[in-house]
Amino acid sequence: MDDQIKQEKRDQSRQRQDKLTQMKQDGFGYPNHYKLSHRIVDIKARVNEQGLDEHQYATAGRIMSMRVMGKAAFVQVQDGSGSLQIYLRSNNLGERYQQFLSWDLGDIIWVKGHAFRTKVGELSLWVSDIQILNKSLHPLPDKYHGLSDTELRYRRRYLDIMVNQDSKDRFLARSMVIQAIRDFLCARDFIEVETPMMHPIATGANARPFQTHHHTLDMALNLRIAPELYLKRLVVGGMDRVFEINRSFRNEGVSTKHNPEFTMLESYQAYIDCGEMMVLTEDLIKYAALSLKSDGVFYYQDSRIDFTKPFQNMTMAESIKAYVEEASSVDLFDLDQARSLCEKLGLTTQKRWDAGEIQLCLFEEKVEHQLIQPTFITRYPTSVSPLARACDDDASVTERFELFVGGYELANGFSELNDPQDQAARFQAQVEAKNQGDDEAMSYDEDYILALEYGLPPTAGNGIGIDRLVMLLTDAASIRDVILFPLMR
Repeated sequence: MDDQIKQEKRDQSRQRQDKLTQMKQDGFGYPNHYKLSHRIVDIKARVNEQGLDEHQYATAGRIMSMRVMGKAAFVQVQDGSGSLQIYLRSNNLGERYQQFLSWDLGDIIWVKGHAFRTKVGELSLWVSDIQILNKSLHPLPDKYHGLSDTELRYRRRYLDIMVNQDSKDRFLARSMVIQAIRDFLCARDFIEVETPMMHPIATGANARPFQTHHHTLDMALNLRIAPELYLKRLVVGGMDRVFEINRSFRNEGVSTKHNPEFTMLESYQAYIDCGEMMVLTEDLIKYAALSLKSDGVFYYQDSRIDFTKPFQNMTMAESIKAYVEEASSVDLFDLDQARSLCEKLGLTTQKRWDAGEIQLCLFEEKVEHQLIQPTFITRYPTSVSPLARACDDDASVTERFELFVGGYELANGFSELNDPQDQAARFQAQVEAKNQGDDEAMSYDEDYILALEYGLPPTAGNGIGIDRLVMLLTDAASIRDVILFPLMR
């Protein structure tokens, strides 16, 4: 059956190509001088405001459905703003109507006419002039089933958003979320900046980079894994509030929550601490959510999430004890006890790990997926937080938080480490970890240390995964559903 369908599609494409050949012989030249007076959404708005009259509208779009009844036809036309029914009659279009009869679904046309309502009340355009602008050489997906092949939707996103309204709406929502983030930060005097995407040193996060080479300069470069250290250099320079909505790249595994190329927000504000950045992060997430739904209630994979309520808050150690029954009597900061707990739970650890790294393993494997309602996890171990300031009351943990919603990490933030000597020692520890086989450990960034030596004011920053936020707010099961052109094998 699949082979038969494929052959039918090939036959249709061949017929369309033959039609285009004939059209060119008749003088068709992909015209671009037919101008619009209104987009479809503007036609509907004007009719709503001023009612029906004899005003002539000129618009254009793609033919999505056709119903021909001899000498008349109803056609559904779609542009980027919406769809509209048009009505064609042979007695007032003459030869153009005969030309129309050879057109196909997917063809792009220009029409002119006045608005009216059909007997069933549907707003339509009574066409007085029509012209084909572009011939579609391939049949559209079945209008009743849309484009259901998941891989084909990702590879041919243009077809997906053409025929699947839900998918198109998801990407419109993504745009609205990004705009809401910008509005929120700019209203608080943050400055949007752009930092390099090619880095001499892969740093700013624990991740394996993509590597490239600049031939003229004869130097190795890395696609950025995070803009963090460049943004903090700007704070050193006196730009007290900065943010970047950035594309970052990590040469890691692919999953429903991970794509090698992804979008993050990173923002930094001087003279605030981790706690104040948590408040800002919560307010920002709520603002973005409310930009899509005024009641702030969303459903993600059958879980009801209410963004109007205060976010929960617990330390990493508290969360492990709360969600892992076997951890209730364990001292998670004792290396032997923490490692023994992992063995009891069947979790694999590495000999070089300290208690903090084991604690993170316990959290990621046993707790994270259970955090459905918005929850801040705080006081991350220092050994897994190389850029965060240590807590004054306990140097083994840091002034760091991560926000979890829907069972996965959505945001990461902390009070920035601004002691250059401490940061240098942390970088050195990362280098040693890399030498021992940790591919995701950071490199030593000497220039960043120099910047810190000029003085970074007390600062807090955050990073929010834009793709994951859109997943959450649009009930998308996979990150590929919210990236227009995800990487495919």
